[in-house]
Amino acid sequence: MIIKRKEGYYVIGRTSKKHLGGPYKKREDAVNRLRQVEFFKKSR
Repeated sequence: MIIKRKEGYYVIGRTSKKHLGGPYKKREDAVNRLRQVEFFKKSR
């Protein structure tokens, strides 16, 4: 899940609300990080 705050965009887990990355200036950077997290979750 991507959340926008005044510092920038953050990637946060849906259920655990765990901080997974950020702040990113561009939304595209946060989307790329979210894709990385999802990829590594599936590769286990």
